[in-house]
Amino acid sequence: MKKLRKMLYLKFARKFNKNAEALPVPSIVSQNTKVKGDIISDGIIHVDGHVEGDISCEELVIGLKGSVVGKVTTNHLHLYGTLQGQAVVDQLFIAKTAKLIGDAAHNSIAIEPGAYIDGHCIRTGAPIPAEQGQPELLITDRSSKKEEKRNEKHKG
Repeated sequence: MKKLRKMLYLKFARKFNKNAEALPVPSIVSQNTKVKGDIISDGIIHVDGHVEGDISCEELVIGLKGSVVGKVTTNHLHLYGTLQGQAVVDQLFIAKTAKLIGDAAHNSIAIEPGAYIDGHCIRTGAPIPAEQGQPELLITDRSSKKEEKRNEKHKG
């Protein structure tokens, strides 16, 4: 429902706005479409079909029926379908209907309960502020020191 509202909003805004070129209109790979090859865009791409290849864009939405096999490089990734490959993103959203098979490098991430992830999610960028002030911990094994002292007493 959100996607439909967003698309309708974009259509109406484009029709009634004097500066129609400034509004982003998504490129759509529809449900019955298969693409083999790389896709490069400065705007929004919405995939409901199947793409085999790398995708580079500003924002990528992989819909419920959508699937991508390849590397994805984008600022915003909304994953509702299947991504099989590597994702290098700034903001990553993985819905409960999504399947991520591969690794994702991200700055921020949101995962709904029920999402399927088979791979690694690796945070890039600056450290989290809460982690900056924490002291480093030194772990010592006291039991081994006690054994060393006991051994020294028995020898001497």
